[in-house]
This record gives sequence, C-alpha cells and structure tokens, in this order.
Amino acid sequence: MAPKRPAGADAFPRNAVEPSVTRHSEEGALYAALDLGTNSCRMLIARPRGSQFTVVDSFSKPVQLGQGLEASGRLSRSSMARTVHALQVCRRKLDQHQVRNMRLVATEACRRARNSRDFLRTIRRETGLPFEVIGAEEEARLAVISCAPLVSQSTETLMVVDIGGGSTELVWIDLEDVEPKERSRAIMRLSDGFGSPQPGGARVVDWISVPLGVATLRDQFADVEEDQGRFALMSWYFEELLSDFAPYADGSPDEGFQIIGTSGTVTTVAASHLGLRRYDRTKVDGLEMTSDQIDKVIHSYLQLGPDGRRRDPRIGRERHALIMSGAAILQTLMRVWPTNRLSVADRGLREGLLYAQMVRDGVLTPDGMNGVA
Repeated sequence: MAPKRPAGADAFPRNAVEPSVTRHSEEGALYAALDLGTNSCRMLIARPRGSQFTVVDSFSKPVQLGQGLEASGRLSRSSMARTVHALQVCRRKLDQHQVRNMRLVATEACRRARNSRDFLRTIRRETGLPFEVIGAEEEARLAVISCAPLVSQSTETLMVVDIGGGSTELVWIDLEDVEPKERSRAIMRLSDGFGSPQPGGARVVDWISVPLGVATLRDQFADVEEDQGRFALMSWYFEELLSDFAPYADGSPDEGFQIIGTSGTVTTVAASHLGLRRYDRTKVDGLEMTSDQIDKVIHSYLQLGPDGRRRDPRIGRERHALIMSGAAILQTLMRVWPTNRLSVADRGLREGLLYAQMVRDGVLTPDGMNGVA
C-alpha cells in the first residue's frame, strides 16, 4: 500500500455517540456538513454568526463502515446496513431543521472499496442524501483550514496531522515568509488548494495520505495476541510508510515548529491526561501536551491491557478497540519529529466543510473567522 501523494511531488466528543444538541437561535440560513469515514458517521448543522458559526445540532455514531475492508476490498452488507440506519437519522435531522445548504462527503473507506458506487446509490435510494467521495488532498486541506485558529503567531513551520479511521493525513506548511499576526489567516486561505502559494502566504512543502488509520492499522495486526508486541508492530509499520514524505528525512526545525493533531485518538489522549470522566470540549480543544505527557498516557493504556481499556471511562466503550492503533500512530509521529509539544484540536473535516461553504456563500469572511461558537 503506497501512500497517496499530490501529482508532481479528516468540535465534539469522539469517544461515543454524540447526543443531539439543538439550540434555538436567531434566524438565518443553516448549513450542514456530514463526514462519512471508515469508522464513524458525523454531522454538524450550524448557522453563521458574524465571523464564527454556531452549532445548532450534531450527530455522531460509530458505524464501522470499513470493517472487513482490509481483507475483502469491499464494504460488507452489515456495515452498509449500520451506516444507512445512521444516515436515516441524519436525514430526519436535516428535514427537521429544513437545511438546504449542505455538503455530505465520504472518505477513505469509500475511496478504496470496490463496491462503493453501488453503496452510494443505495444511500441515495434509501435516504435521498447526495454523497460525494472526496480525494485525499481535499480531505487533508479541509482538516488543515479547520485548525487555523490554533496556529501560533510564533510558528514558522507547521505540521497538521489528521488520524482518521482508514487513513492518516500529514501536511507540512512553511509560514516563515508570513507576518506573525497573519499566520492563522494564511492557513485559512489554503481553502483554495495546495497549489502555488501567493507571495507572503503559507506554502505547503509536502503532504501525504498514509492508507492507515485507527481501524485499518488495527486490522493489519488483529492476529497478534500479545498487547505490547502488537503495539510495537503497529508503530513500526506506520513509520515504514512515512519514508516518501519529504520532511521525514529532513527532521523538524529547532525553533518555530508546531504540530497540531486532530482526531478522536488525540482528543481521547488529551481527555485521559486531564483525568476527565466526562468529555469537555472546552478543556480539550487548544490544549498543549508535552511528549512526556502523551507517553505517560499511552503507557497507562498499555498497563491497563485490553480488558482494562474496555472498562476505563476516559476511553469509552466505543473507542477502546481503536485507541492503541491510534496511539501507535501518534507516538510514532512525536518520535520521528522530536518536538516536545502537540496542540490538540477537537475540530476537523466537518468544521472545514462548514467553513468552506460559508466563505463561498459570503456569509463568513476568512479574514475574521475565529472558529466555532
């Protein structure tokens, strides 16, 4: 499996099903973004408000769409049935709120499955929802722009990491020529693509989509019984697929380097570090963790073993089977680029989809966008 590369050269609790959060707010057009990933189906409905947007309703459910995909190359009947059921709930929410502006996307599982076209036709027939399968570059770009508010003014080199269910996107960005106070906004302007940078703008040095996420990496080593041995093998295997990523050979700069991580793995590790028995996005989004703090949490997961992780309320019943494959990816990245800090982002593809739609329609301005209200 070769990583996908560009020619010529994926905010809320993720540990469990999100409860519906409906708010009554001022009149105005509503927008929806739905991310159908390898493991989860996640949707946000939001209303633009000044330079931000306010979430009106949300839905998230682990559907395990990619279960068995590694072995068969196809989406299974049971996984498709679970997904259609979740999407019927989404359809009812969209109808309830009378949403007309929406973008509904599928990612790695549907990019890889041989029967994904048939599945999308089934979704359209059963739910009426118009899905599209987006490419790895667009998935990476949308995750990057959602993290823009977390970019520090002192950051000269940025790496954004999005650990998904079926793939992991890494984007390496040079901000050295951007005025410090403009660096966050320069990331937002990447919504137009990873092509030629504007003078004084952010420059994408390299990006990669590794076809291993928390679900697919776990499936690769499902036959390894010993817990710590499986973790070591997952970490080694993921690092092997980074060899073509240009910054892998170059290493990280000594100063001005920032890694932002967005994924259920990253937010779960952060919540565990904080000792949260009930997830609180306001405490997790934007948190900075040191490498030692991350290693301490991962070591505690290994000490717990599979049964202990299943019972640990910090991890949650829906994530315990996936947390060690995600932790293997995260620890590998922190080892390969020996920075001692990671910025935690509880935001990603859905927020990027909302942002892009609202900017396109002129109801939100990229120069003033601060994030989710």
